[in-house]
Amino acid sequence: QVLLVESGGGLVQAGASLTLSCAASGRTDSMYIRGWFRQAPGKEREFVASITRNGATAYADSVRGRFTISRDNAKTTVYLQMNTLKAEDTAVYYCAAAEQYGLPRRISLYDYWGQGTQVTVSS
Repeated sequence: QVLLVESGGGLVQAGASLTLSCAASGRTDSMYIRGWFRQAPGKEREFVASITRNGATAYADSVRGRFTISRDNAKTTVYLQMNTLKAEDTAVYYCAAAEQYGLPRRISLYDYWGQGTQVTVSS
């Protein structure tokens, strides 16, 4: 089992930056892909970014160039640095972990999910 806990959400103005953290505990050696997803009110959960065990990253087109996913050396905490935030980035952000390789954008790939952290960007 893997437990994921997000932190770092909040209310910011458009153009500001925010960094989310996702700390993992438990069988962290079983995680092959770590991902960030978000869900805005009335919308489906969507892929934001991911990082594999080997360090390969992927981003949604809507955040590429503004968001950066990274991790600590122990590979237990994953970060999402969000710059130049826009009102449309407002959502609950979830981190996730997958115990197998696959398409990182696919929600069904992930085995574990955090509880989510709210990010609100005011325009």
